[in-house]
Amino acid sequence: MAFKDYISETRSIFDRLYPDNRITEIDYEGPNIVVYTKDEALFSKRDDLARQIAMEIRRRIIIRPDTSIMEDEDKAREQISAIIPESAGLKDIYFESDTGEVVIEADEPSMITSRDSDFIKRIKSETKWSPRLVRAPPIYSRTVKEMRELLREMKEERKEFLHNLGVKLTAPLMPGETWIRLTALGGHREVGRSATLISTNNSRILVDCGMINQPADETPWAEAPYLYVPEAQPLSAIDAVVLTHAHLDHSGLVPLLYKFGYDGPIYLTPPTRDLSALLQGDYIKVAHAEGKKGPYETKHIREMVKHSIPIRYNETTDITRDTRLTFYNAGHILGSASVHLHIGEGLYNIVLSGDVKFEKSWLFNPANNRFPRVETFMTESTYAGRDDYSHSRQDASETLIEIINRTFERKGSVLIPVFAVGRSQEVMLVLEEALRENRIPQCNVYLDGMIMEATAIHAAYPEYLNKDLREKIMVSRENPFLNPLFKKVETSQMRKDLCDSTESKVVLATSGMMSGGPVMEYFTSWVDSPQHSLVFVGYQADGTFGRRIQRGANEITLSNHGKSAKYKVNMAIEVAEGFSGHSDKRQLLSYIATMQPKPHRIMVNHGDGEKAYEFSKLIRTKFGVDAYALRNLETIRLY
Repeated sequence: MAFKDYISETRSIFDRLYPDNRITEIDYEGPNIVVYTKDEALFSKRDDLARQIAMEIRRRIIIRPDTSIMEDEDKAREQISAIIPESAGLKDIYFESDTGEVVIEADEPSMITSRDSDFIKRIKSETKWSPRLVRAPPIYSRTVKEMRELLREMKEERKEFLHNLGVKLTAPLMPGETWIRLTALGGHREVGRSATLISTNNSRILVDCGMINQPADETPWAEAPYLYVPEAQPLSAIDAVVLTHAHLDHSGLVPLLYKFGYDGPIYLTPPTRDLSALLQGDYIKVAHAEGKKGPYETKHIREMVKHSIPIRYNETTDITRDTRLTFYNAGHILGSASVHLHIGEGLYNIVLSGDVKFEKSWLFNPANNRFPRVETFMTESTYAGRDDYSHSRQDASETLIEIINRTFERKGSVLIPVFAVGRSQEVMLVLEEALRENRIPQCNVYLDGMIMEATAIHAAYPEYLNKDLREKIMVSRENPFLNPLFKKVETSQMRKDLCDSTESKVVLATSGMMSGGPVMEYFTSWVDSPQHSLVFVGYQADGTFGRRIQRGANEITLSNHGKSAKYKVNMAIEVAEGFSGHSDKRQLLSYIATMQPKPHRIMVNHGDGEKAYEFSKLIRTKFGVDAYALRNLETIRLY
């Protein structure tokens, strides 16, 4: 069906079912059809009609108020402020003019939406905006605020982009033989630079585009996936990019795509969009601080945001002419998703797990492993080696507490290298509980890097946290992240003072694999003192500085203000097992064993050395299915 057919058919169905519809425009917005109307009842009360028409034309219908009837934003803000009762705790009002929604943040939104109140009706009637009530984040996030402002600035550009994407998605399918191939471009039999290309006779979809966990390099391709191979070139011919989560080994080089010619959509969850932009911006900042240019600029991150299409868990959307995407919770970090690709009209289904945790953690529910259909499944294998059996969360907590107490007894401090996203927040929860229960001495916990900002983003998306933590933050108002024991390191001078201080303290600092960032300043200050402890709580990939230290390097050489300096490693090197956001071999096998439906083929990626290959052999033996561990640059035909 051509573009005009969809638009005209939508209009004719509205005319038939709701004649006095006062529709002013019907247009594409990516995979959706947007209907603008001057009829208040149509946009505010007739969701049933939108669903009915969507089923007929097999496209999602969104009904919005025509801009000509919407009240001026300043006046609407005054009206809303006057309508909402003071007891609701109004915090913020911001307008999404491209959607016709006004988002109202309040401490107690239920007071506004309760059945016996008419606040919503009055807002619609007086302002002609569609109100969306959300609970105000308990921690201010600069990133979330800047993201809203940026999207508002890009309103017209995004409208044009989404219109053109919608037209592209309605193009007829190519005639001829149907085929599906999977190409390993990065992160296969290695950890880092994750990238997998799914190709059909109608589309090319890139899942993830990460970097090697090393300091920034001025040569973009030195740490990139194999994006220069014929299957991926030209980048402008890729139809869609799908991002599983925000960690830089999966998202770090997405802006590079926009630098070198890609101008299409990127599909990701809302938290992944915000966290990716935060981490990528910090990556550039660290590169500049180290005297390196970095592979891309801030403007390329802005392009990524402009082309982003946020999708929530369990929502399904068309991403190419022949492929639909659904995200499912992966349990790894905030917003992390397993990618379900439905190709053709019931032809073939692929699930790429991303990084998964098949266990309830302090932060998240366990990864979902139930899908509508799955013929080929790809699993990570970070901890799928012969001896990779993780300790429990309780073990991790007990170990960390014991290390802190032992270090404090010798008047030392504890340094914990962490990723800003995921492990930081889990360690914070453990420390807050331990201090509240008097299991560690009263002390300060200093957060250096982007940890506090990443924590604020967690608080801004409570629906992605597990039920217990969500209720503690949003209902009980017992937010553990707001405990005064946590102190943000605001300046480089404050960091220097902490390095020189004799106070026994805990420092959480980025980066998690010690590949640069503030953690290195603490490390070089404390490395020669046996009083202090360095505690690893996350995965250290092969080739990283963190792995060298974890393996017992006695002496290391680092650049200090442009000059090489040697350091003796005298501080205690410790590991608190059990904080990982990855599933171990036992959990991965359980994830596969209980998966519904059973896949016909299993691919293994994201594992050091031969770990992925050995795990694929174990899967083949244990489950009796075809299992493969591709090397980078290999391709397999799936259909």
